This record gives sequence, C-alpha cells and structure tokens, in this order.
Amino acid sequence: MSANDDGVMVIACYRPKPGKEKALLELMKSHLPTLRAEGLVGDGPSLCGRAKDETIIEVFNWKSQAAIDSAHKNPAVLAMWEKYGQACDYVSLTMLAEARDMFASFTPVDLHSA
Repeated sequence: MSANDDGVMVIACYRPKPGKEKALLELMKSHLPTLRAEGLVGDGPSLCGRAKDETIIEVFNWKSQAAIDSAHKNPAVLAMWEKYGQACDYVSLTMLAEARDMFASFTPVDLHSA
C-alpha cells in the first residue's frame, strides 16, 4: 500500500503572536472543518497540544500529497491561512525543546473547550 492510500500525516506547529493565542485557538476550531469541506482531509480528528513555549501542535492527516498541493491554490484555504498568519508564526517541530526528548510530550489542548 502506498502512502497516498493512507494519506499524509503532518505535525504543524503554530507559535502564537503576542496576545493572539485566543484568536489562534478560535481559528483552529475551523481548521479541519474548512479542509474537510474542500475535500482535502478525511473524517479523522486532529490531535492538539501545547509546548512549554506556548506553541500549539496539531497532528492531522491530509488525504494525499495531491491534496496538500491543491491546498496551496485553494481560495478558501488561502484565506484561512492568511488569518493564521495574523495570529501565529509557523515553526518547525525541531525548534521546540520537547523535540529533543526521546518521547516528546505536550499538554493536551481540547479545541472544543478552548
């Protein structure tokens, strides 16, 4: 079975801009629903956590690499990503102290109660 049959699992890291954590969490509530409405992700949930430096981690599955590629041309996704850009900076997982641990651990974030 190829990777495209199972989708592509990603770990996204969003570092809130000063005073924007609440706005970021609100945006994250509509993240997967927006991607799902555009046919880019399946029905699975995302997992969210918070790093010690307040960076929010999200783990989710795209349907395929083609879905990822098409997201970069999709008006609804681009509009959403523009809002993300106002609320956070995207950072690499390697920038988080937890990434150096054998078993990186994060504080769970429940978007439904955020």
